[in-house]
Amino acid sequence: QVQLVESGGGLVQAGGSLRLSCAASGSTFRPWSIYTMGWFRQAPGKEREFVASIRNGGTTYSYYTDSVKGRFTISRDNAKKCLYLEMNSLKPEDTAVYYCAAARALRPAPEEVDYWGQGTQVTVSS
Repeated sequence: QVQLVESGGGLVQAGGSLRLSCAASGSTFRPWSIYTMGWFRQAPGKEREFVASIRNGGTTYSYYTDSVKGRFTISRDNAKKCLYLEMNSLKPEDTAVYYCAAARALRPAPEEVDYWGQGTQVTVSS
């Protein structure tokens, strides 16, 4: 069984920063390094949306949704099977449950995700 466990969410004022982490465990049919790891988020009453993704088996590919470019940075440590999301200059509209995900597509849609974490709440107050 594969498990993705997020941590690092919380309450922060607008303009502040948070760092999310995701630890993967379990075995897969494919090496973890070839999986794209990513973050999605879901705000109340809205659909789950893509935030950022990264794959780095040799060449690093990273993608961000437009609303977080320049503010969020995604990174991963394949040896530790960990994924991170550094979030700076946070805005109230970043408030959502953030989910860690593993997929085979470089910039996956929610329906393309193979594994999901349970989510961690991020709340940005104005």
